[in-house]
Amino acid sequence: MNLLDSLPPDIATDSMKIVLVLFLSFLTGLEREEHKAAEEQYAFGGVRTFPLIGLIGYSVALLTSGQPTAESLGLLAVAGFLWLSYRHKLQTARPAGVTSEMSGLLTYVVGALVYHERFWIATALTVASLLLLELKVALEGLARRTSSTDILTFTKFLLLSAVVIPLFPNQDFTEYQINPYKTWLVVVAVSAVSYGSYVLQRLARGRGGVVLAAILGGAYSSTVTTVALARQAAHDDQPRLYSGATLVACGVMYLRLAALLALFNRQLMERLALPFVALAAVALCAGWFWSRSAPRNTAVPLDQAAKNPLELSTALLFAAVFLALIVATHFALLRLGSGGVYALSAIMGVTDVDPYIMGLTQSSPSVAPPNVAADAIVIAAASNNAVKGLYCYFLSSRGAGVQGLCLLLGYAVLGLVPLVL
Repeated sequence: MNLLDSLPPDIATDSMKIVLVLFLSFLTGLEREEHKAAEEQYAFGGVRTFPLIGLIGYSVALLTSGQPTAESLGLLAVAGFLWLSYRHKLQTARPAGVTSEMSGLLTYVVGALVYHERFWIATALTVASLLLLELKVALEGLARRTSSTDILTFTKFLLLSAVVIPLFPNQDFTEYQINPYKTWLVVVAVSAVSYGSYVLQRLARGRGGVVLAAILGGAYSSTVTTVALARQAAHDDQPRLYSGATLVACGVMYLRLAALLALFNRQLMERLALPFVALAAVALCAGWFWSRSAPRNTAVPLDQAAKNPLELSTALLFAAVFLALIVATHFALLRLGSGGVYALSAIMGVTDVDPYIMGLTQSSPSVAPPNVAADAIVIAAASNNAVKGLYCYFLSSRGAGVQGLCLLLGYAVLGLVPLVL
């Protein structure tokens, strides 16, 4: 018979809560103990202090039956002791951080949350605080690399995303079924995916080599990355490295498209996810092996001046192009039929295909049946790869240009295979 089963239900429940409080607060104390051991000056708390603070939070909530006023007074009392610790730290060490004291306050809150049976929130807060504490060096490095302009740009875009987007009407207008809410939602999603890659590129700048830059750049924009690689190859005599890296970037494009389809059109995602992942795997493997297949000198770091995708001008331009292509797609479907859409898809490969493909995801099934939309997306992606092969040929050195053209033309043909499946 289990020991807990022999206890009254209330005692068993309280015992489990106390164990959880001790476990979560001990983790924070363990991290702070490690930090204190590395410091040669006074530091607050460790593996005993933080569990005690967690137990105080739980006990106050228990004794007062979870009354918010009493819990707040308990938090103030703990804050008073933490203030004394911080004051002592200021007198003995300069500069003095307040991280340990803030961790103590959070530990008290975690104890109270466990009493209220908000176990997930308590655990999530503990894990988040541990990550913030352990990633101090990386986060401070990120802060040094992030300019005030990037912060302001992100803030303005967040304003338009989280505050303004609910104000857009979520309904279709005109015969072209233009939905302002969905339009801006698409812009936000595409920009967010690009921004994730943009941040990683900034962090990895000068490290990881050309292939890593191609992977990250392909998630941002494979067309922009292809142009950057081609221009770099013109000054660096390593044709296999740059042509293989370009193929890698084009493979990542398919993973990016699969992710966007999963966000905005489940039917198209179910049709295209498997072929797109397979195409991406082929390009990633073949491009990596090709780039590694010949001896080479040390590669010059890739100079890829990616533009912040959260800049308002970039987002507004994407929205304008997106709307224009929605109108063009609907016009082609209504006036020219599926053949007109396929022709338009081939033409759209000359530019970045994201706005066009996102427009297809928002087309009504009555106007663009899923099979027609899926085939159009396949054609647009293949056409884009063929055009990128031309970019390689005309912007690279002779060797890298020929290799890049052959690889991408072959990949474009392979990209049409889903049409016959």
